Amino acid sequence: MNYPAYYEADVLRYFSANPTEQALYELLVRQMDACMPEASVKVQKSQISFYDRHLFAAASIPLRRKKDWPNTCLLVTFGLSHRVEDPRIAVAVEPYPNRWTHHVLISEPDQIDAQLMAWLEEARAFARSKR
Repeated sequence: MNYPAYYEADVLRYFSANPTEQALYELLVRQMDACMPEASVKVQKSQISFYDRHLFAAASIPLRRKKDWPNTCLLVTFGLSHRVEDPRIAVAVEPYPNRWTHHVLISEPDQIDAQLMAWLEEARAFARSKR
C-alpha cells in the first residue's frame, strides 16, 4: 500500500486514546496491504481513508454510537453499487442512486476476515469504475 511521509506518526496521533482500536486498524491494514498493495491510505482528522483512483473505504473511531454498539470498536466504511443485506452491516444508506455506503463494526480481530476483505475488494472495483 502507498503510505504518506508521516503516516506512522499520524496513525499514532489518530488513535492516541484508543489502543484497542489501533490494534484492530493495524490488522485491517495488513490484510488490505496483502490483497491490494497498489491502494493508497491517508490519515485525516475524522477517519483514515483508502483510495485507488477514488475513495473506496475508510476506517474510523465512531463518534456517535448507537445503544447496542460495542464500547470499543473500529468502524469500517465502504461504498458499493448495491445494498448488502448481512447482519454484520450496522448501517447502510443510499446517499445517491445506486451508491450505497455500508458501515461495519469491528470489535474482535477475527471479524477482519475473508468476507470483509471481499466487500472491500468489491468497493475498490466499484470506485475504479466511477467516472
